[in-house]
Amino acid sequence: MQENAPEIIKVIGEQNEEIFMKLQEIVNVEGQDYALLSIVEDDTLPTADNEEDELIIMKMNKTEDDCTFEVIEDDEEFNMVASAITDGDEFEEE
Repeated sequence: MQENAPEIIKVIGEQNEEIFMKLQEIVNVEGQDYALLSIVEDDTLPTADNEEDELIIMKMNKTEDDCTFEVIEDDEEFNMVASAITDGDEFEEE
């Protein structure tokens, strides 16, 4: 695997469906890691980069053996993370 190659991960959705996501970046805000993800069609990378990809921010919970992703339910926490990520850049919440 190339050092800077994007990573494709599989998450399980609310209805137990498999969702493949490209890990764009990991950021640390106040000691907590958050993942910036975008949805891909399957477990392979798209053939062309699309700047319009919707970014999803999820909280990362790491253990020694595993890493899980959690939806950020708290609006204040989400806004804090979004602000830290954008650091003054535009950010659209949908």
